[in-house]
Order: sequence, then C-alpha cells, then structure tokens
Amino acid sequence: MAMSPIKPVRLVIDCDTAGDDCVSLLIACLHPNIQLEAVTVCAGNVAFDQEIINTLYTLERSGVGAQVPVYAGCRKPLLREWQSASFVHGEDGMGNSNFPLPKGKPASGHAVDALVDIVKKAPGEITILAQAPLTNIALAAFLHPEFVSLIKDLYIMGGTFYCQGNMTPAAEYNFFIDPEAAKMVFSAGFRKIHVFDWGVSNRCCYFSPTELQQVKALGTDLSRFFSDIIRTNLQFNEHHGRSGYVATDSAVTALIAEPGLSRGWTPCHVDIETNSAMNRGACI
Repeated sequence: MAMSPIKPVRLVIDCDTAGDDCVSLLIACLHPNIQLEAVTVCAGNVAFDQEIINTLYTLERSGVGAQVPVYAGCRKPLLREWQSASFVHGEDGMGNSNFPLPKGKPASGHAVDALVDIVKKAPGEITILAQAPLTNIALAAFLHPEFVSLIKDLYIMGGTFYCQGNMTPAAEYNFFIDPEAAKMVFSAGFRKIHVFDWGVSNRCCYFSPTELQQVKALGTDLSRFFSDIIRTNLQFNEHHGRSGYVATDSAVTALIAEPGLSRGWTPCHVDIETNSAMNRGACI
C-alpha cells in the first residue's frame, strides 16, 4: 500500500512539454501531496515556443492556470544541434490536436535564474523533477554553484541503465539531446539524485490497449485530454510494431507524490558519454 507523505512536496518541474509531460503536470497540479511551485521549460521534444504554449494550456486545462508561474529557459542544448521528437508527439507535441491557444503568458525572467531564486528562498525545501534534457539544470549548477546544495532532492527522468535507448541503442532522448548537460549535472555534487530511466519506464509504466480504452471510456475532460495528446505516440508505436503506451514522466511525478510506490533505489556512480558519436548520451 502506498503511503502518502504528511506534508506536500514543494515541487518544481523542468520539462519540454509534449505528450506525457502534460500528464505529469496534471498529477503535480491535482495531487494533494504535491505543491507545484513553478514550471521551467527547456528545449526538447518540439519547437520551444510550442512547448511554452503546451505548458500554459495544460495548466489551464487542469484548473490551476496562472497560479503556477511558467518560465522559459534554454532554447537549445549547450553544444549540440537540437533534434525534435515531433515524429513521436506530433508537430504540436499534443497529438496534433489543434487545441486553442492558452490565455496565460510565461512569467518574466529566465528559467535558470528562476530555479536559483526559488531554491534560495526556501533552502532545503524544494524538490526538482527534471523530465527534459538537463540544460536548464546544468546551467543553474554551473552559474550558481550554491544551487546544488540548496535543493532538497533532484529527480531525473532519463538515461539508460541496463537497457537500450529510444534514440540509439545506447541512449535515451533527454541524455542524447544534451549529453554535456547530463554529464555536468551528475558531476555537480548534488546531495541526492534519483534517476528514473527508460528501462524502468518500459517495465513498470506500460499502458496496454485495453487499459488505454478504459481510460478513454471514463468520459471525463481529462481522460479525453489524455487520449488526445498521446494519439500520435500510439501511431508511432503501431508503425514500429508495438502496441500500447509508456508513461515515463508522469510515473516519476506519481512516485514523488506517493513514495511508497517505489521498491527502493540502487546507489551508484553515474557518468555520461560525450566523446563517442556511436555512444553519445550513454550512461556509464
């Protein structure tokens, strides 16, 4: 049985909002065990400005809207050329659903500065969930070294431990897109990092076609939203001979809200391959 923490987790989500990022945001907005402080956006899944639109729209769809500030961050990886994942998530990152534009606007200021300001105002109280390439997190740690010691916990969705990747056999998308940022984060000296990798996602976070149909059959606004935003992801999977859907980012958010869902964590040292073209972004 999952045990709920007494005090809500003060959470900042760093994301590249498309598909499952949206479900992750919904959990963070609606679960009583999470107090969503802010959302920061990083270059990743789809065009950067579209990610901002998706973030604002999802927050409005959840009913939270302007209560949670959204900060625009890094528009490209540290050294590499950005590569879109629109072939999975659709050009709009939302299953090509053509949702209306959000009413809200992003907050002023850069996401990196916002991350640092937020943790400085509440040292040791803020948990960060990074479910995008780690560019924003790496720059915050590099430009403001005190940032590393001020956060309570850092959760990362990304990487490949004992599994194949989804971009190459060696690498998962977030680490592949900005391997230098990932390397910087793992060597920055954070007191506690929890990594939820692509392999765990596939083993533990799979929705079968039957389960997806059950969600759709609920007939609620958010169940329809979920079914809409994963549409192109399902088409991509079917094209490649797979069925169902893997919920990656939202699984980590659920685990933060309900720590009892975890069977435990394995401590290890992690480094990221940045020199090899073939193994770019691999976890060592």
